[in-house]
Amino acid sequence: MDLVALQNSLDNLSFAVLLVTMLLYWSGMAFPRIPYLPALGTAGMAIANLSIASLLGARWIEAGYFPLSNLYESLFFIAWGLTATHLLAEYLSRSRWVGAVASPVAMGITAFAALSLPDTMQVAEPLVPALQSNWLMMHVSVMLLSYACLMVGSLLAIAFLIVTRGQAVSLAGSSYGNGNRRQTPLNQMETVSDLPAVQFSSNGSVIAERSQGVTTLERIALETTPTWSPETLSLAQVLDNISYRMIGLGFPLLTIGIIAGGVWANEAWGSYWSWDPKETWALIAWLVFAAYLHARITKGWQGRRPAILAAAGFCVVWVCYMGVNLLGKGLHSYGWFF
Repeated sequence: MDLVALQNSLDNLSFAVLLVTMLLYWSGMAFPRIPYLPALGTAGMAIANLSIASLLGARWIEAGYFPLSNLYESLFFIAWGLTATHLLAEYLSRSRWVGAVASPVAMGITAFAALSLPDTMQVAEPLVPALQSNWLMMHVSVMLLSYACLMVGSLLAIAFLIVTRGQAVSLAGSSYGNGNRRQTPLNQMETVSDLPAVQFSSNGSVIAERSQGVTTLERIALETTPTWSPETLSLAQVLDNISYRMIGLGFPLLTIGIIAGGVWANEAWGSYWSWDPKETWALIAWLVFAAYLHARITKGWQGRRPAILAAAGFCVVWVCYMGVNLLGKGLHSYGWFF
């Protein structure tokens, strides 16, 4: 069997399947009454995941080492991680939004790897001495899996921002963070009959007078506060919850990957940390998502504020993974292709 030809077929197949999958998910969002589109999208993601896994397996047999030595291989590995994480997130959420936001990213990664990279970068080559270590599989695979989980979590946070745009949503009864800090939306407040008929300012002047059980200020607030439908509020809660769970899964993996990288760096270069651009941006990504988890667990943040922080983390992860390879060279420059 020609393993090279098999790999070429599998990478093109992965791209084609993910393209069709993306269209299925987007069609399902546009035509929600068609019941089988989300199921077809899930099946497409599963097929793409198996195709990429087969590609990496054939690459492993051909080269004789775990396929993470160049940009082509790492792109397909992170695409595999994205599809696997997507399937987990979709199983937990049962939401079309997961596929709608994750499939374009996975498709774009496979398209870039299969169609844009030069042929010289798609060929498996012998490992350089620095990569001839068992730490290659441990460090790089864990880092890329953490990127995949953090990307999916950040994408769901972006979806949450889209769903709640222009709205003041309060996610009460959360099962994580400071769950006892319940917040009630204004349009779901208790009756105002217990409030005083006239409200005064500190200097004694009247600022609001009750009219038919509601003060003037309360009426204005109720008229201008967006009314949430149960479906929209439920979707926002699901996206917020699953985003938190995926980031909560990716952050420990990122921590383990950074620690493993430090140990490997000490063996290969004699230093645990050298402030290489990749190392610096990995630390920045760790700090961003540490701040996100701290805000949610300790400070009790919910809603749009932590989602904005997670969305910023999506950009940081991409700078860490690809940006430093495109903007400058360093000890992690195996992906440089200019």
